[in-house]
Amino acid sequence: MRALTGPTALLVALAVAGDAAADDDAAGLAARLAAAGLVDVRTLAPAIQVELKYSTADNFLGADVYGDLDACYLNPDAARMLARAADLLAERAPNLRLHVYDCVRPVAVQKKMWALVKGTPKRAYVANPYRKVKGMHNYGCAVDLTLADESGAPVDMGTPFDHFGPEAEPRRELRLLAAGRLSAAQVSSRLQLRRVMVDAGFLPLDNEWWHFDCATGRDARARYRIVP
Repeated sequence: MRALTGPTALLVALAVAGDAAADDDAAGLAARLAAAGLVDVRTLAPAIQVELKYSTADNFLGADVYGDLDACYLNPDAARMLARAADLLAERAPNLRLHVYDCVRPVAVQKKMWALVKGTPKRAYVANPYRKVKGMHNYGCAVDLTLADESGAPVDMGTPFDHFGPEAEPRRELRLLAAGRLSAAQVSSRLQLRRVMVDAGFLPLDNEWWHFDCATGRDARARYRIVP
């Protein structure tokens, strides 16, 4: 085989170096999260599916801010609680499993997200990382997730993850059901998710069906450290 030379060789070398750098970045982030005392939840509950949306461009930002990170890291309390939720779901609905979209979000990543939305209407959906009070994801205390069926496909919850319309808000579900904007099956699936998460100790939000916290904001600030 003829060796590549000139500009072609340079382009190939740069591409290989870029792939290696991306792998190093992902490995470096995972190592930093583990060094900070966070836990890869699949070491406790291997059946949990992980699809980190912010490790892709398939999100409301339209950008990958995690690189190649493909593991869900949470603080130890939240990780144990999520494993408990997975066990409860397996007992109650063996044909379903938990499907995770986002876990810890280091402040450095939050800053990347803020830079993408600052000065746009999307800024309303990203917490300002420069404020003193941080978001629950920054403590490794929050998890965004849904249910998946036997084939591994996410269950229909009425809206996608990170949908910012009223249909995503649990506090409006009964009215939306009555108005025909959510189906009985969609609301039932949301309730099924909420029950296993709440029974495992998580706190739901009233405006995002996919978001759950392992503690109140006050408790998180007292008990956990921010992930830089």
